[in-house]
Amino acid sequence: MAALIAVIVIAVIVLVLVAFFWNTYNGLVRARINVKEAWSGIDVQLKRRSSLIPNLVETVKAYAAHERDTLENVTRARAMLDTAKSPHEAAEADNILTGALRSLFAVSEAYPELKADQNFRELQRELTDTEDKIAYARQFYNTNVGNYNEKIQVFPNVFLANMFNFEPSEFYEAEQASREDISVSFSAP
Repeated sequence: MAALIAVIVIAVIVLVLVAFFWNTYNGLVRARINVKEAWSGIDVQLKRRSSLIPNLVETVKAYAAHERDTLENVTRARAMLDTAKSPHEAAEADNILTGALRSLFAVSEAYPELKADQNFRELQRELTDTEDKIAYARQFYNTNVGNYNEKIQVFPNVFLANMFNFEPSEFYEAEQASREDISVSFSAP
């Protein structure tokens, strides 16, 4: 009888441990998947903004052809963003693109005909909308990264995380210069 009780106690302990490890591992996997899903949300919005840039450049070029350096900087920054492979690279490229867009919109102030152009105003509206979506996607991504990084570093999860090579994820961080909002709204003359 004592042997039977000992076997039952050992079986219960083993089942509890298996359930704990199972649940912990699955929680870590879910958190990692949430980070990847959140990153795809940023990626989609960055690509959306990137797809607006050629139209914006062409519209500005029609009115301000001699602003070649500014237009080239925007195009170069867009290409960097399109080839970024990691959140860190994308954040750097995004910061450069944000600066280039600021310059482009500053240049457009000197061209009243450009500011009055319907296509330009529509592109501005779409860029403003996209910037809002990018800001939300960044916040959502960073929240998921924070949750995931916390899960893999707290006791007792840290043992399982190390055992199965769960690596911390990078936050999407903007440089100080790009922490200010891009102003893309102009009033028609």
